[in-house]
Amino acid sequence: MKIAFTTSGNDLSAPMDPRFGRAAQFLVYDTDQKSHVIVANANAVAAQGAGIKAAETIFKAGAVTLITGDCGPKALNALKQSGIKIYTAKSMSVAEALMAFEAGNLTEITSA
Repeated sequence: MKIAFTTSGNDLSAPMDPRFGRAAQFLVYDTDQKSHVIVANANAVAAQGAGIKAAETIFKAGAVTLITGDCGPKALNALKQSGIKIYTAKSMSVAEALMAFEAGNLTEITSA
C-alpha cells in the first residue's frame, strides 16, 4: 500500500507540511517495500486549482491514503472520488505520522 504525506523534506524525519494543495512536495511511502519516493508538487504555486492538481498528483503516484494537515473542499472531493482516504496529522514528522497511522491514531478527514 502506498501512503502519501505532505512535507517539505526528503525523508521520514522531515516535518509534515500542514497544507495539502500548496505543500512543496509529497513523500510517498510504500508499506510493502518499506521505501519511499519524493514527488514534487508542481502546482504548489498555481494561481488557482492547486488542491485539485495535487489530488491528481497523489492519484498518479499510486497512493491510496493521504496524510496531511488540512485539505480544502475541492481537493477533498477530488481525492474521495479517486478512492483515496485522507487523514490529518499536524506538528509531527512524517515518521511519527506513519507510526500514528499504523497504530490507528489518526483522524480520517471526511468533510472540509
